[in-house]
Amino acid sequence: MNDSVFLAELSWPEVEQKISGGAAVFLPLGATEQHGHHMALNVDVIIPTAICERVARATGGLVAPTIPYGNRSQPRSGGGPAFPGTLNLSAHTFSLVVRDVIVELYRQKVRRIVVLNGHYENIWPSVEGIELALDAIGRDADLTILRMDHWEFARPETIERIFPEGYPGIELEHASVLETSIMLAVRPDLVDLSRALHDGPAKFRPYDRFPRPPAEVPPSGVLSMTEGSSAEKGEWLLADSVGRLVEIVNEEFK
Repeated sequence: MNDSVFLAELSWPEVEQKISGGAAVFLPLGATEQHGHHMALNVDVIIPTAICERVARATGGLVAPTIPYGNRSQPRSGGGPAFPGTLNLSAHTFSLVVRDVIVELYRQKVRRIVVLNGHYENIWPSVEGIELALDAIGRDADLTILRMDHWEFARPETIERIFPEGYPGIELEHASVLETSIMLAVRPDLVDLSRALHDGPAKFRPYDRFPRPPAEVPPSGVLSMTEGSSAEKGEWLLADSVGRLVEIVNEEFK
């Protein structure tokens, strides 16, 4: 039997067997968004997918195809839509995609779903997608959905270890040390630190301006800094996320 945990790499009888055995299905949420000169556009796809793969292997789960487009990139958290290659969905469209995938999984008798988000702007549209799915399925259905953002599982001691002089916050960590380090750990072929421009960190005003984005977005698209990124730090962060997610899945899906 194919030992892949990726649903799309299995035949339908293999998927049916896994689901009938009670396997949880992991749904990674990503984005196609600029990540500076030094990284590929699919960072927000690769990171949650890699975490889901590791957790699925540890818990006997399946990983559904990652949603590769995210809710609109914003200047203060993702650089904004002005960078070539960033492809956005509206919040409404994104929510409907999440809803439809969950409804389809439920129709196929999946009863345990983990939604793992890798793109900051997806947070509330993913919540809305889950709510819409429950509206369609029924809130008394035999179904449990866990929704989480992978960066929430970095332990305080790990963050302090990586940022001994102070953590800039997740919004400014776009294409910076955390994401760059994880990418160096899982897909170093898509990272070229020699191309990082080091033109941050951004210092944003505490409000948004439309339709013209604020001038404070660094030209590189990196909102903080890349210095200090390493594959070793990426493995620290992955260990935090994977370890905690395995604990949560085992606790919630007893």
